[in-house]
Amino acid sequence: MDYNFKRDLAWLILRPWIWLPRLLYIIFSLLSLAISLLIQGSSKSIDIQKKLAKKIFNTLTDLGPCFIKVGQALSTRPDLVRRDWLEELTNLQDNLPPFEHDEAVRILNNELGENAENLFEYFPEEPIASASLGQVYKARLYGNYYVAVKVQRPNLNFIIRRDLVLVKFLGVLSSPILPLNLGVGLGEIIDEFGKSLFEEIDYKKEATNAKRFAKLFEDNPTVTVPTVEDKLSTHKILTTSWIDGIKLSNEENLIKNKIDPSSIIKTGVISGIRQLLEFGYFHADPHPGNMFALKGSTGDLGHLAYVDFGMMDSISDEDRITLTKAIVNLINGDFNSVANNFQHLGFLNSTQNLEPIVPVLKEVLGGAIEKDVFTFNFKEITDKFSQLMYDYPFRVPARFALIIRAVISQEGLAIKLDPKFQIVSLAYPYVAKRLLTSDETEMLEILLQVLFDKEGSLMVDRLENLFDVLIEDSESPSEELIPLAKASLKLLLGSKGSQIRKNLLMSLIKNDEINIQEIKELIKLIKKTFNPQKIGSTIIRKLNPLYA
Repeated sequence: MDYNFKRDLAWLILRPWIWLPRLLYIIFSLLSLAISLLIQGSSKSIDIQKKLAKKIFNTLTDLGPCFIKVGQALSTRPDLVRRDWLEELTNLQDNLPPFEHDEAVRILNNELGENAENLFEYFPEEPIASASLGQVYKARLYGNYYVAVKVQRPNLNFIIRRDLVLVKFLGVLSSPILPLNLGVGLGEIIDEFGKSLFEEIDYKKEATNAKRFAKLFEDNPTVTVPTVEDKLSTHKILTTSWIDGIKLSNEENLIKNKIDPSSIIKTGVISGIRQLLEFGYFHADPHPGNMFALKGSTGDLGHLAYVDFGMMDSISDEDRITLTKAIVNLINGDFNSVANNFQHLGFLNSTQNLEPIVPVLKEVLGGAIEKDVFTFNFKEITDKFSQLMYDYPFRVPARFALIIRAVISQEGLAIKLDPKFQIVSLAYPYVAKRLLTSDETEMLEILLQVLFDKEGSLMVDRLENLFDVLIEDSESPSEELIPLAKASLKLLLGSKGSQIRKNLLMSLIKNDEINIQEIKELIKLIKKTFNPQKIGSTIIRKLNPLYA
């Protein structure tokens, strides 16, 4: 149960009675859809657009799991897909036609080795949701303990194995005439997609993923992960505790349930950043069918539940640290270092001369940041890079395909709930705060590289940039700075801050002379950022709510 294109190609090519009619059917279906979109896509008629949306849904549903997965990805992209099509595409997440209930029960009985009525106190006669790879039943184990029982669609391994070969064949064949500039072969992207899809249909692996993900957030009250029932789970059956949450379908749906959309967005984005930059293990399919809002909040963060852990991915420690460096260098406008970071990540060839690349990065990224760091839009930036790939040697490493997909899906979901949302407004402060307060070795190394130049001098302007990012979009900067000051002092005075203290001392005292100018700049920055009067007022207000 794994993806191997060469093996599957050899298997399929010897069976023309399987692949030939299927290939013709795929081509006919996609051509029919393309013609309808070309002829009617620009129509202003609401009825025509609804019919087109339904045709897209029906075509993808009819073509099966591989194509439904593409539709699911598009359903989180309001920047790419007309809004009057999005609602229909959203149905691809968990509102697909179910397969026969008797067939589902047969699979469940065979997999678990016993009849459902003997295993569950109550098992329903129809599923509560149906997705691309399986359908979910809300069953009861005992007392009032409800579980989600996911049963895999029949013959799924054969269907995916067959269609991935044909999809890659069509993709590679048509890529020269498609208006795409991906920086990497379309075949490589399909290979990554195929690998993740085969992992997704192994429910034993998904159970392991869910447990690992739960461990990462076990001390975080804002993120909930369902509990796996191992005795009722196999490669084709997955049973977990039931999540009673609110679908992230739209802003109105959350407000109706007395849930603040912005608090849910914050939790989703911050948990996503932590997965990518802190844990190195992330949910690669964060669409609204896989995330639910829960009632309650912790501070300004809402409570969010993740489900469906079939599509997960990891990022190496080296890539994770380099990505963090790139973000910090971006904050500081150090585009020479950003170019080096891109080179280490594989977006630029290791032998590439970076001198002509730096001005390009400054134009694309610097323009967005200098305008306003919090209007930075990830999707717009990736679009600009896509255009640049025609003239410059940028490429997207295959291992980043799922990472980019996850980040853009996360941003798309957030924009769907709040059209004014900017993902960087949460990402930048998180990275800056972690850099200034974390005692992890890797973060300390990055902080030293960022704050001190090659001669060992403190770059006060960079420290100021980090402080500015932290408080720029905050409604109460003083409240943000109190815990920051406390954590930063603890780091600076603790055992792990010895290298920072050493570098700071060497920077302020050079050639047996005190660097008065640098000390003045540092004191000025500290006074400006940690304004004693404002912070004092905040502390008093916290201690006495009646204080005005």
